[in-house]
Amino acid sequence: MLLELLAEKGRLLADGATGTNYFDRGLTSGDAPELWNVQSAERVAQLHQEFIEAGADIILTNSFGANARRLRLHDAHDRVIELNRRAAEIAREVADRAGRRVVVAGSIGPTGDLFAPLGELTFAQAVEAFAEQAEGLKAGGADVFWIETMSAPDEIRAAAEGVAAAGLPYVFTASFDTAGRTMMGLAPAELPNLAAALTPAPAAIGGNCGVGAPDLLLAILEITTADPNAVVIAKGNCGIPQVTGDHVHYTGTPELMADYTRLALDAGARIVGGCCGTTPRHLAAMRAAMESHVPRARPDVDEIVRRLGPILLKQAAGRPDGDRPRRGRRRA
Repeated sequence: MLLELLAEKGRLLADGATGTNYFDRGLTSGDAPELWNVQSAERVAQLHQEFIEAGADIILTNSFGANARRLRLHDAHDRVIELNRRAAEIAREVADRAGRRVVVAGSIGPTGDLFAPLGELTFAQAVEAFAEQAEGLKAGGADVFWIETMSAPDEIRAAAEGVAAAGLPYVFTASFDTAGRTMMGLAPAELPNLAAALTPAPAAIGGNCGVGAPDLLLAILEITTADPNAVVIAKGNCGIPQVTGDHVHYTGTPELMADYTRLALDAGARIVGGCCGTTPRHLAAMRAAMESHVPRARPDVDEIVRRLGPILLKQAAGRPDGDRPRRGRRRA
């Protein structure tokens, strides 16, 4: 359904943030959002509904951290199928009431563990965890698996292998938040070759989360330069996070996210959405920008900075192998 809708419309709008919107609706720090699928299903459904009303063509299920490795932190590792199935059911029910075609994308985030030899996670264990999650999402009615916020090539490969048995198409996105690369050293330009080596191949690739929208757009430019024919996803954060006490506020305005949408399309993205901090109000502005957009020349770095603000992280060709941060961050 994803590629059919993309062929019909030419470009698609994905939804906004999950975690940061849930925090505004009562989720507390340290709680697992995925448990809301059974504890507060009405709030999960309401956010999906608001994103659809704002114009989303794609909504992501509330299942980012619903793999056994992450759920073990909440003593819920034996509820993987239940929580993923319910996440997809909630999204499916809302999407089916939309009066138009809306893609339900089963969100699959990283395990939060490092692969051997840096950590204890084996490739086989990761494949098993992702396969279990995919089984639940398919049972609940997901149209596509949305593998996101990835850092390690091996974890992308494991996720792709894990979801393959379920027989649905999949996409993957990486988070380029460390000098223009992922925390594990993967560069945006490497994504097309990585995707080409996977069987089956992903329906789309791209970037999400990371830091600010300008940095995300640099990654999109690199991906589309490496493979101009790729179906590319841009799902950038809504401005810059500012922490006040235990509250995180993102600085992006609806006007900024609208301009980010225009730039992402001109950079070659065909699926654009928002990540951390992106509310339905921001998404409505992005929908309007997408609908009215007249294609312009491919932007360069200077234009991105002029329109959206500075690049936050110094871009570098690499980082010492011994300087790897621990993994486990959550898309908000």
